[in-house]
Amino acid sequence: MAQRIVPDVVVRRLTQYYYALRNCRKRGLEIVSSQLLGEMLNVTAAQIRKDLSFFGGFGKQGIGYNVDSLLDHVQRILGLKRTWPVALVGLGNLGRALLHYQGFEKEGFKIIVLFDSDPGKVGTTIGQLEILDDKEIAQVLPAMGVRIAILALPPEKAQEVADMLIEAGVRALLNYAPVTLKVPEGIWVRQMDPLVALQSMTYYLVSLEEA
Repeated sequence: MAQRIVPDVVVRRLTQYYYALRNCRKRGLEIVSSQLLGEMLNVTAAQIRKDLSFFGGFGKQGIGYNVDSLLDHVQRILGLKRTWPVALVGLGNLGRALLHYQGFEKEGFKIIVLFDSDPGKVGTTIGQLEILDDKEIAQVLPAMGVRIAILALPPEKAQEVADMLIEAGVRALLNYAPVTLKVPEGIWVRQMDPLVALQSMTYYLVSLEEA
C-alpha cells in the first residue's frame, strides 16, 4: 500500500500541537478536547482532527485525547524521542549566538561540529568544539552521521555551502541566510530570516497608519 503523503503545512502544525500538549501536561490536564487545543492555537477543532488522522486514530469522540498518550505519539511522529547531531556553518555573531542557545540541546538537537571559511577562525575552539574549515565538510560529515545543518552565512556563501552539505549527507537545512536555496527533491529547508519577517509586518503597520 502506498504511503499517505502528509502535506508540509500539517507537519508544521504538528509541532504546534506538540507544544500545546506539553503546556496541557504542565497545567495538570489528563484529557484535552480538540476544541480546547484549537482555542489554544487559533485552529479549528475539525482541522486538528483532520491533521491527526494522517497518522492514525487518536482520542475518543465525546471524550477527547489523553494528553500523555497523544504527546508521546506526536513526539514519535516528529522524531523527538532521540538526540539529533547538528552541524553549524558560520561562526559570526549570529552563529555564535545560535551555538550558545541552550534550547537546541534541551529539545534534542546537539551541535557537534562547527565550520567556517575565515582563516582567522578556523582552528580556534569554542567550548570543546574546534572550528573546522568548511572545505572539510565532505570529508568530516559522512562519518559523523549528521543529517541536519544550520547555516548562519552571508547570502553569497549559502548556496555553495548548502551544496557541500547535501553532498555530505545532510538532508535538513535551517537557513538563516537571506537567500532562497535551490535543493534537490528529498531535501528539506526551513528559512529563518527575522528581517524578512519584520518587513512583512511593517506592511500592516503602514496600512493602519493610512487607514
